[in-house]
Amino acid sequence: MGSNKLKIGNVSLDGNIVLAPMAGVTDLPFRLLCKEQGADLICTEMVSAKGIFYNNKNTEDLLRIDDRERPVSLQLFGSDPDIISEMAKKIEHRNFDILDINMGCPVPKVVNNGEGSALLKNIPLAAKIIEKTVKAIDKPVTVKFRKGFGADEVQAIEMAKAAEAAGAAAVAVHGRTREQYYSGKADWEIIAKVKDTVSIPVIGNGDIFTPEDAKNMMEQTNCDGVMIGRGAQGNPWIFHQIKTYLETGMVPEKPPFSEVCRMILRHAKMQIEWKGEKRGMREMRSHAAWYTAGYPHSASLRRAMNTVETYEQLEELFSI
Repeated sequence: MGSNKLKIGNVSLDGNIVLAPMAGVTDLPFRLLCKEQGADLICTEMVSAKGIFYNNKNTEDLLRIDDRERPVSLQLFGSDPDIISEMAKKIEHRNFDILDINMGCPVPKVVNNGEGSALLKNIPLAAKIIEKTVKAIDKPVTVKFRKGFGADEVQAIEMAKAAEAAGAAAVAVHGRTREQYYSGKADWEIIAKVKDTVSIPVIGNGDIFTPEDAKNMMEQTNCDGVMIGRGAQGNPWIFHQIKTYLETGMVPEKPPFSEVCRMILRHAKMQIEWKGEKRGMREMRSHAAWYTAGYPHSASLRRAMNTVETYEQLEELFSI
């Protein structure tokens, strides 16, 4: 089957397997590891348009992109068409390739500001945000959103039509409603419906944890690409595994624990290089828990990880 080459606006990708934007997860070191394993498009953690407007220090960190990870999609969130479009223009000179607008984030502090998935309830405003941003910059603009807001609501089709009409170059659809967060099952049928509705590329997202899941989603929905979120946590190998499976029909073995340990230590070194030891090691705790899940002794390793503060301590735990 092989993965198809995806084109988003004027950006041509080598394939169609995408790393989803995940707050607190898809920072620069992790993105580089996913890129090495074959991710065709890398998405940043979401960046607040207001944060750029107010020159927030943490925002500057989130905007850092390494040329080795390109092509990169930088994700903005907000609810004010003027601020989003102006901030998109302000940062357009930076080294990202695609600008994505988040209209799917379910967390209360984002939704309560009318941002993220709250925009599913106000499609005219969503359309205005997309249209103004498309006009403000030359780089392609994409939109990521969910199936709907409330438990039984479906706004994805209307949102996709509005995005296409406003000039979006592609859309990514997560098959869950805002009310579901990440629970229950993702509805892939809605991805198929969106694909039938618009002519721009549609990227499917939700419940891709194995190479077989990726192939099934492509076959069931006819989507143009797949986006991997939680399936990549502690598992950057998933990109290589999906590509191998699509090309050869063989599912690669899970990496041996020794390789997982090497990856954890390498990831930690990169975290320290980018963020300093204290912060880098604190953030490695959740990554290490994801990496070791499902391997023998993972519970005791996770407990030990919670007290690790230096690279040397981590090395003692994971030197095999």
